[in-house]
Amino acid sequence: MQNLNQLLSTLDGYIGGSDWFVYLLLGTGLFFTIYLKFPQLRYFRHALNILRGKYDKKDDEGDTSHFQALATALSGTVGTGNIAGVAYAIHLGGPAAIFWMIVTAFLGMTTKFVEVTLSHKYREKAEDGSMSGGPMYYMKNKLNMKWLAILFSIFTIISAFGTGSLPQSNSIASSINATFNIDPKLTGGFLAILLGLVIIGGIKRIAKVTEKLVPAMAFIYLIGALSVIFYNAENIVPSFISIFADVFTGSAAAGGFLGATISFAFNRGVNRGLFSNEAGQGSAPIAHASAKAHEPVSEGIVAILEPFIDTIIICTITGLTLLSSGVWNEKFENQFQTSDLNFLSVNYSDEKEQDRENLFQMLSGEKEMPLFSGILQVNNGKITNKNISALHARSLAEEIKIQINESPFTGILNVKDGKISDKIEQLSVSGKSLLHSSPLTAKAFTKGFFGESGKFIVSIGLLLFAFSTAISWSYYGSRAMTFLFGSKSIIYFNILYVAGFFIASFADTTIIWTFAGIAIAFMTLPNLIGILLLRKDMKDTVSVYWKDFEKEYGTKKLEETEQNA
Repeated sequence: MQNLNQLLSTLDGYIGGSDWFVYLLLGTGLFFTIYLKFPQLRYFRHALNILRGKYDKKDDEGDTSHFQALATALSGTVGTGNIAGVAYAIHLGGPAAIFWMIVTAFLGMTTKFVEVTLSHKYREKAEDGSMSGGPMYYMKNKLNMKWLAILFSIFTIISAFGTGSLPQSNSIASSINATFNIDPKLTGGFLAILLGLVIIGGIKRIAKVTEKLVPAMAFIYLIGALSVIFYNAENIVPSFISIFADVFTGSAAAGGFLGATISFAFNRGVNRGLFSNEAGQGSAPIAHASAKAHEPVSEGIVAILEPFIDTIIICTITGLTLLSSGVWNEKFENQFQTSDLNFLSVNYSDEKEQDRENLFQMLSGEKEMPLFSGILQVNNGKITNKNISALHARSLAEEIKIQINESPFTGILNVKDGKISDKIEQLSVSGKSLLHSSPLTAKAFTKGFFGESGKFIVSIGLLLFAFSTAISWSYYGSRAMTFLFGSKSIIYFNILYVAGFFIASFADTTIIWTFAGIAIAFMTLPNLIGILLLRKDMKDTVSVYWKDFEKEYGTKKLEETEQNA
């Protein structure tokens, strides 16, 4: 597992975690924002009117309404990215990461508008009678690049596991285990069966479930988050200031948090922003392609709302919850993930300024880590070696306890390059360190009006958020399978998808999140290339839409739409 995590981390560093990927993603959003004259601002009010069915026609072709398509797409994006992803971004990049998540979402509103419009425009009717669309169809039908369409479809299937199945199941099981002490395998098994029952009904059943699930889960989660923010009202303004103050300086060390560079906050904020709203990834267009509409632009305009709701509203509120509660830089008792634990051959203390500086440089990649190799002496669960220290979750671990079968361990452990090399079943390492992902958000929710009960809101919210994401991504994967092998192949994908959902419930969290970042990047690249090649087609399509709108509703209505926007 440790070797696998190292391999995946190295690969992620060249792709999703690289600077060039971040610049390509933001650059595409910025280009279309300017090229199409800020549609995320000009068409926002119009998007709300379309969503409530103001311009619907009885003969519109499709399988779902505008709202159902939006709910399905939102259920695919509003998930662990909003709860665990925001916490992970702050854990890695500090408060400034939230700023870059918001920037990513603002530009992503235009990217989403473009990819959804083009995918809807070139959708097809599948052999089972349902509407099938997504970037692979404009790649094939307009660009005549079937090889790119095939590549995108393969990456979509991989990403269905990397985005929709594995991290969602893992986050649910971890949160339920931390809150209710339920075995992750039991949680994963029960939800895997439930997932199978939902997705077997196809898009119509999925849409019926998500249109009810999305509003309910958002309401429950926001009530819990606001209870924390207003309980810590004196920290609201300082939290806002920290988000913007650290943008051009990097986040300084604070508490157990050892600091983050500008580039790291930028990179992780954009990366987690993409994981949250999926703008540019090409996933949401697959859901929107099923919507009833007589032309494609109206559905693209509806899609503008997704990054706004998902990231600018929900992720910002999560960020304020984490910052105002103060838990983001505090150490808490937790069970250590072995892939995230390193023993160092120097005894560091984060209370010493020089040690903090050295640790910061190590975590930033400026200095090499002095990894410990040798024998770890353990007596009654406590390490007796004097000149070593341990890093876990980018923080110095304290009060370390080593147990076997939940009893204190006594003996020796072999350590190689900072990692315990002995393969001992039921061996666990715990102690105090920073938290990240869903456990950090759960801890923040206990710092509000609901007290310790607040963690139940996170568990329930995460269960609903993540489960709905898994439902939607099963549909995305099935559409890719349909494109590649026909609709009869869906059953095989669904079986593997549900099996992966179960296995991930008890797998290593760090490895799963690293794999998710890689899967997202692989899927995003061909989609960004495709929409950039179709920039003129997009502009012409929007122009035709407004000309037809003016003919049907009159010049006055068009002017009102522009003024309201």
